[in-house]
Amino acid sequence: MKNNTKIKNAYTFDDVLLVPAHSKVLPSQVDISTNITSNIKIKIPIISAAMDTVTENKMAISIAREGGLGIIHKNMSIEKQVKEITKVKRAESGIILDPVTISPEKTLKDAISIMKNHEISGLPILDQNEKILGILTDRDIRFESNLDQLVSEVMTENLITASEGTTLNEAKSILQKNRIEKLLIIDKKKKLKGMVTVRDVLMKEKFPDASLDPLGRLLCGAAIGVSNDLEDRAFELVSAGVDILVLDSAHGHSQGVLNGVENIKKKFPDIPLIAGNIATSDGMKALVSKGADAIKVGIGAGASCTTRIVSGIGVPQFSAILDCVKISNELNIPIISDGGIRFSGDMAKALGAGAHSVMLGNLLAGLDESPGEILLHDGRQHKVFRGMGSLGPMKDGTADRYFQEGVEGIKLVPEGVEGLVPYRGSLSSVIFQLIGGLKSSMGYTGSKNLRLFRNNAEFIKISSASYAEGHPHDLRIVEDAPNYQPKDNYREL
Repeated sequence: MKNNTKIKNAYTFDDVLLVPAHSKVLPSQVDISTNITSNIKIKIPIISAAMDTVTENKMAISIAREGGLGIIHKNMSIEKQVKEITKVKRAESGIILDPVTISPEKTLKDAISIMKNHEISGLPILDQNEKILGILTDRDIRFESNLDQLVSEVMTENLITASEGTTLNEAKSILQKNRIEKLLIIDKKKKLKGMVTVRDVLMKEKFPDASLDPLGRLLCGAAIGVSNDLEDRAFELVSAGVDILVLDSAHGHSQGVLNGVENIKKKFPDIPLIAGNIATSDGMKALVSKGADAIKVGIGAGASCTTRIVSGIGVPQFSAILDCVKISNELNIPIISDGGIRFSGDMAKALGAGAHSVMLGNLLAGLDESPGEILLHDGRQHKVFRGMGSLGPMKDGTADRYFQEGVEGIKLVPEGVEGLVPYRGSLSSVIFQLIGGLKSSMGYTGSKNLRLFRNNAEFIKISSASYAEGHPHDLRIVEDAPNYQPKDNYREL
């Protein structure tokens, strides 16, 4: 038996508290930007989990606008996942370099179908030589009843255009001056080179902290797994413009995952790769040695995860972070804390312990932007939340994450459950409360940025009595707080 003479103590977030210190820093003054990888920086340290009840295109778009990052789950076909990525990358742009177009010989019915499929409101019209002829927008077809008409009969031909090299600010001025919603960018031969829309300009102003790629598009990540389609899925996602790949597994310190990381980095060396999950410094060192650019830390800590119960395996999340921090600091590889976060204070503890960002599942599952319908149960609104190791997702495609690919449904061994979480409204309100709590914690410790927060953080272990003391006690809560949900709300629903 390995180390049978000594059993280590290990702790999770409820076991510890941050110690307040002298501070000249107000919460409003702190900088919470962080690195996901050495080359990708975001304004808030929050990533949405690659779970099928958490992150599809709506969540990925919304969280990127708030300054975080969304990871599209892989529990779908490659084609569907590519479509989800495309929707995020086309949600807004600085200058759209590859706008969807149509030929003048197509019908209005064709045009409407294309616009609906791509969720856009206008189509540039190109001839066979890719020269711009006109544009077709919602306004052109709004009152048309004959959808068999050709696009050429209805399109707007008198165009306001701008030359190649026009900046976004210059484009904004042209849009405002001419009272138009779409500005086509053309070269000297009148070939289409891009498009700027009023909507994109307004989004830039509304969400100044948005996570953007070099072309001004929203950042987006996507999950891949150690399965038969690993390389094919990765290739298609990269071709679709994904910014980050996440090799997602329940046991990142396994040879199959290590081989997968190595292969993906060889084939796509310029695409940042997050790998996990692990819970030890040895696991982190192994993944980094194969080329991983960031590491997901957490085994068995998720709200819907039963890995620790089913397999008896895991490390309490706080201690897992502390163990991996040593390698993170030594090799300058960011850590993502995945699992166990119920309150903003837990997020503060994870970041103070050394994580560069946190991945959230449960807290984001009951939102308007998460997949699924709102359900009424016992007079209150809920949404479905299921662990990716529960039977449903495993049957649908995540069995490889738990090394059970190809196993018949009746023989699957789940490591998660399905349940209901309270409906929480919009993502923006939840993000506001989480970030508010984090900034408050940084103010209490005198930390003006997350690097100093990690350096300044001092922790103490607390007793069960202290834990109880920290929660509301000796009263009946009569009005819900936006940033506090009692455990009772999560018991048998």
